[in-house]
Amino acid sequence: MRPEGTPRISPNRPVVQPSDSGSAEFELALLRRGVGRRDAGQERCRGCNRTPLVGETVYAYGHDGVLCELCRALERDPPLQSRVVHGPEFGHTMKLTDHRAA
Repeated sequence: MRPEGTPRISPNRPVVQPSDSGSAEFELALLRRGVGRRDAGQERCRGCNRTPLVGETVYAYGHDGVLCELCRALERDPPLQSRVVHGPEFGHTMKLTDHRAA
């Protein structure tokens, strides 16, 4: 007996039907294109080719690109500048401040 309000579909059976192989290839091509576009905009360490993590400090050495924290020890010269890697939301958020008199 099925209680009122319960679905007729078995909980172990997938609700979404698998797609045919033609659309699976198309989905894979779209995924690869999207990942390629995302990676094109990412800055990479010139020493290890790793994408620096959000919050990590990177070090600039002229026009040669940046080095991550790990590869900085391999460079003899001091860096021209250093900066913290920000996430994609940086600059798009608002910081609320309290301007009431204390």
